[in-house]
Amino acid sequence: MSDGRGFKRVEIIGKKIRYIQSIVEKFGGIKAALADEESGRAAILMHLTSIAEQFDKLIKNGEFDLLSRFDREDIKGSYDLRTFIAHDDEGVDLYIVEEVIRRRLPVIAERVEEILSRRISP
Repeated sequence: MSDGRGFKRVEIIGKKIRYIQSIVEKFGGIKAALADEESGRAAILMHLTSIAEQFDKLIKNGEFDLLSRFDREDIKGSYDLRTFIAHDDEGVDLYIVEEVIRRRLPVIAERVEEILSRRISP
């Protein structure tokens, strides 16, 4: 059972997803946001990295009850993307990033909302 830190990490994941959605909205779409190397792309990649780091912290802290509510492929995919960004941010396949934003982040965001709505207050 989570001691509260796990829920905080899930909240951070949700916040980072909202930031990415806001960036995309500000630029008028995913492709336009990713095309802006100076701020749009850099910010999106930073937030995707942060999401992966929060999943990693959940794993390292044994928050398996929370992690079980996420698709394993989303967790693994976020970490793989983070590793790729960290080692070659200039060579990141933007099509993959676009697909993650378009197809996977909404699913992860939905799980975040489910987890947080079911949290029992102490």
